[in-house]
Amino acid sequence: MIAVLTGDIKNSKDHKADIWLPVLKQALDHYGSEPSDWEIYRGDSFQLQTAPEQALEAAIFIKASIKQIRQLDVRIAIGLGKKNHTAAKITESNGEAFVHSGECFDQLKKQTLALKSSSSLFDETLNTMLQLAALSMDNWLPATATVVKTTMEHPEANQKELASLLGKSQSTISEALIRAGFDEVQKMIQFYRTQLAQL
Repeated sequence: MIAVLTGDIKNSKDHKADIWLPVLKQALDHYGSEPSDWEIYRGDSFQLQTAPEQALEAAIFIKASIKQIRQLDVRIAIGLGKKNHTAAKITESNGEAFVHSGECFDQLKKQTLALKSSSSLFDETLNTMLQLAALSMDNWLPATATVVKTTMEHPEANQKELASLLGKSQSTISEALIRAGFDEVQKMIQFYRTQLAQL
């Protein structure tokens, strides 16, 4: 089983591509290499293939990366399933995971993050959690998003180390993570992984 993330940048037309494109590429690079694992196409759309266990974390990491830029956000659909054909470019590969990702993406209305697998119970549970999490994540300000992204990049680092990395005080880091609901987000990622193991 693999995971395929299909996404696009919200409000990309209001910003020059050279502001957000390097940020998006850097985030995608964190989870694979171009063009076999990820590609950017149609200007502001992208696709990323990753291990199912990493998929939700990757989506949130991409979101935090893009939300460092004021008034920008991403919409991401995660598709879980098999892969039937592996091409040199991810956009030419196909299989159940790609179909699920595409269908899920087409159904994103106001939601910015959703997933689809072959288990409706799994999807229903996780999508309800994602909708609740989005109440916080969709409102991350750039400073908060930067702290979240840095924390995800350095999972072993404590708040003191994160503070020196970002040139901020430890209390600023602590407050940003509380504001971001980061503990809850991590618990959701963990819950996703335990449920995934039972699929």
